[in-house]
Amino acid sequence: MKAKAPNNRTLELTADERSSLLQRLVNLNSPCALADILNKTICQDMFEVLPYLPLKWVDLLIVDPPYNLTKAFNGKRFNHRDNNHYATWLDSWITQLKPLLKPQASAYFCADWATSTAMYPVLEKHFIVRNRITWEREKGRGAQANWKNASEDIWFCTVSDDYYFDVNAVKLKRQVMAPYKTAAGQPKDWDDSGAEKYRLTHPSNLWTDITVPFWSMPENTDHPTQKPEKLVTKLLLASSKPGAVVLDPFLGSGTTAVVAHKLGRQYVGIEQDPDYCCLAEKRLALAALDPTIQGYADGVFWERNTLAAQRSRPKKSLSSGA
Repeated sequence: MKAKAPNNRTLELTADERSSLLQRLVNLNSPCALADILNKTICQDMFEVLPYLPLKWVDLLIVDPPYNLTKAFNGKRFNHRDNNHYATWLDSWITQLKPLLKPQASAYFCADWATSTAMYPVLEKHFIVRNRITWEREKGRGAQANWKNASEDIWFCTVSDDYYFDVNAVKLKRQVMAPYKTAAGQPKDWDDSGAEKYRLTHPSNLWTDITVPFWSMPENTDHPTQKPEKLVTKLLLASSKPGAVVLDPFLGSGTTAVVAHKLGRQYVGIEQDPDYCCLAEKRLALAALDPTIQGYADGVFWERNTLAAQRSRPKKSLSSGA
């Protein structure tokens, strides 16, 4: 195995860690109570699990399904299909997920630009679609005969018109480039208390402050479509209260569960790949040692790379026996 660069923090599993962490995973073969799965990782195919889950217990649903692309996930392959067949596949599990949600629940569905075209009509059948967030995904190579694909979508949906949304929890702290003052010489809509000048701005549906996990970030894993903790943090803070239950049926390497743990929410994750499940459990153990979230500090979201403390966060190690 090729040695990692000195600053490469990508999380990996040792054979001993995998053996130990496998013991934490849940497998269902009959109907269960919420207490049986709360704050657990279910290592199983989602279609096997959904019939066994109780009804109306989810406060927030976070869904990051395979996009309509041919892609390998740790040896398992998802193949591109035409939009009609992809929409049918989406509908087959969204129909089963919706009864798990409380009437006041919200849901976020991730997609790329092409997947969005097939996803939107399905979501419109089952939910009230309230917005489409577009976030800048700056990672990736350029295209020679097309525009570089540097963004992804997140559809914001609710079950009803009665839902929770905390706009103050997701304001963005931006550096002021033109600091205006009132006639009395006071700062106008910005903070002059520190060495640099900032203002809190309302969140929009265009996010340009997200950094995709890469090899020098402590949250990085080898999962090919891992979402940043900062991104999921925005979704959880905006649409769930402390103690709320968050479900992620495509957990991957565990970002939703990790962020829920760090923010004082409860979670249930479903993921069919044992290695990714173990990575999720390892990240959860590390979150108990280091609850910080890169790009989120002092109760606000910072613009990308503006907070020096976030860039110099020390590396944490997993204690033995985890």
